[in-house]
Amino acid sequence: MPIRLSKIAMLLGLAFFAFLVTLNNVIDYGSNFEFVKHVLSMDTTFEGNALMGRAITTPWIWHAGYWLIIAGEGLTCVLLGIGAARLIAALHAPADRWNAAKGWAVLGATTGFLVWFVGFMAIGAEWFAMWQSDIWNGQQPAFRFYITILAVIIFVMQPDSERG
Repeated sequence: MPIRLSKIAMLLGLAFFAFLVTLNNVIDYGSNFEFVKHVLSMDTTFEGNALMGRAITTPWIWHAGYWLIIAGEGLTCVLLGIGAARLIAALHAPADRWNAAKGWAVLGATTGFLVWFVGFMAIGAEWFAMWQSDIWNGQQPAFRFYITILAVIIFVMQPDSERG
């Protein structure tokens, strides 16, 4: 039972984190909008870099990109929350039912991975050369987020024995 409770607690922790990130981005829209704007416009990357043709300087696209990020963060929260709720419902179930209830948690972790690894590391850092910016570089936080998500989902997905 302690292992199952630990897995639920970790999923709830991730869901809470994704909730806070989403909430903060909605309440304080302007702060992180500036981040998205500068990353997409590539205005703080190395002067004269050969990738500047990728820069996006259209304000509505900045807003659309930011709302896509916020939606991904919110969806991560919801899916991880559903995943935790499904495991709570299966807490006293036999191992096969408990293990089968992990699907929503996987969807939540996958969504979070897509937001913070694909969105920030692949698209932001590599496509838009965010790594070149001393000011608008979100690689470190994104790395912490997706590595934590991956560590938790690896633990959650370990098969459980009878009422482990």
